[in-house]
Amino acid sequence: MNNFVLLVVVILIAILIVAAAIGIAKLIAPRSYNPQKGEAYECGIPTRGKSWMQFKVGYYLFAILFLMFDVETVFLFAWAVVVQDLGVYGLLSVLFFLLILVLGLAYAWRKGALEWK
Repeated sequence: MNNFVLLVVVILIAILIVAAAIGIAKLIAPRSYNPQKGEAYECGIPTRGKSWMQFKVGYYLFAILFLMFDVETVFLFAWAVVVQDLGVYGLLSVLFFLLILVLGLAYAWRKGALEWK
């Protein structure tokens, strides 16, 4: 069997399994048509005014920067697990990685992305 045909078969089976799972979930899921479930929930306090309002772009930028540095730090944990097997090449690789992290942090800091106004 050709590799391309095998790949197409696997993708079609994956799509079929996902579609079947979504269809079964729609059929057997409990339904509740309470309009209160569609309202925004803020710590038990009823909302006042519109629940859809614009936020400053700075909040999103701050969150993206946090996620970016948080995910990159997770890579350091994987490196720490195998640090003895990597030797000098592994140490130089992680130092280069940390240099890129520090340069990214310095760039964000200089641009004022970390200032909370």
